[in-house]
Parts: sequence; C-alpha cells; structure tokens
Amino acid sequence: MTETRNESFSERLTQVREKIERACASAGRQAGEVRLLAASKSQTPEKIREAADCGLVVFGENRIQEAKQKIPLCPTHLEWQMIGHLQSNKVREAVRLFQMIHSVDSQKILAAIDAGGELTGRVMPVLLEINVSGESSKFGFAPESVPEALEYANSLKRVEIAGLMTIPPATKDPELARPFFRKLRTFRDQWRAQTGFALNELSMGMSHDFEAAIKEGATWVRLGTVLFGRREAHNAQP
Repeated sequence: MTETRNESFSERLTQVREKIERACASAGRQAGEVRLLAASKSQTPEKIREAADCGLVVFGENRIQEAKQKIPLCPTHLEWQMIGHLQSNKVREAVRLFQMIHSVDSQKILAAIDAGGELTGRVMPVLLEINVSGESSKFGFAPESVPEALEYANSLKRVEIAGLMTIPPATKDPELARPFFRKLRTFRDQWRAQTGFALNELSMGMSHDFEAAIKEGATWVRLGTVLFGRREAHNAQP
C-alpha cells in the first residue's frame, strides 16, 4: 500500500496529534500531558528539517555514530534524546550529544553517565529501562532490581532519574500491549512510594501501540514509522 507514503509529513503529524488528543480524552487526561518524540533513526537531515518545519522539536536517535554525524547538519534549536541501547564505551559521547537518555539498563551505565557528567559539567536526566515482560531478548532492569538501582542513583551527583521506559512484547494488537504498560505504571507507583523518587516520566508506546500506552499513563511516546512513513524491514524503527 502506498497511501501513507503519499501523505505529506504535515498530514501524518496532524493525524498523530488527533490520535493523541483522542486517547488522552478517553483516559481523562490533557493532551499536554503527553510529549511526542520523533524517532529519527536513519532519517536524513532533510527529513528532520521538514519535521522541524512542522513544529516538532524533540528527536530520538538509536545509534551514537549516526547521531554524531547527523545532529550538526540539523536545525540548532532541536532537542535530541537517546532511545536505543547504550553501550558503556559510548556513554561519554551520549552525555555530550543528548538532553535525555531513555534507555539506561544497568548500574554500570548509571555510573558511566555520572562520570561523563563530571567531565562535561552536566546533570543528565535519564529514564530507567524496565524489562517488564521478562523477555531474555530485551534489555532493561528486572523489576526486582529497581529499588537497589534507585538507591545507587541517589548517590550520584550528575544523574537525575526522571522516570521509566519499557518496550512490551511485539504484537500486532495494541490492546495486548496494554497490560505491560499498566504494569510499568503500577511499578512506578510502588517504587515512588517505596523510594521517594517521583518518577514522573513514563516513556512507553511506539507507532503501533502509542494510543494504548497513553491510556495507561505514558508521558512520552516514541514515534517513527507513523510520522516518517514505512521503511525497509531491515531498517524498521520505533
């Protein structure tokens, strides 16, 4: 099908914003409670400039090397966030390039971010990636290890734990993802009471399931295909 490809970026963005508004209304939330992150992996600076011209400001990248090459070629007012798996030897570069990291999955990465913050003089907001489904193929903290990770993070000067992120099991039916989004929100409420961390941000929901995520409390949705159009399968993006 070519219908999505024939639509302009502006048209796709309008449709996405309308869906966000409807999902928020359905959940008794204000649309302003949900922020849209454009997942721009493999998109060209020209495509990003088009998205920026339509009013988008926050973009998410999966790979450090690609972001390092791309960001200087894009409008300077944009905000960049890391949404892909982060290796420890790439952390210092990530601290330099990004305004937030969504995918912190170990205490080792927390320590490396703190060290990178000391070098750059920055305090880095981060989200802890939680493996809610328990899938061995996924990165992320096991839920039972999170209180200890939060206690450790409390000792770091250059790390701000802003909230949590998760990716549910792959499914074509977004309703099947909802229990995993709900579980993350429930964990958040539990850990908030247990640790004193506010954990206000919940990064959950991608192109195929963001409406379900919003209904379960998402504050960030990471959207690629639904905005930029479908790409080749081997380049599939969030």
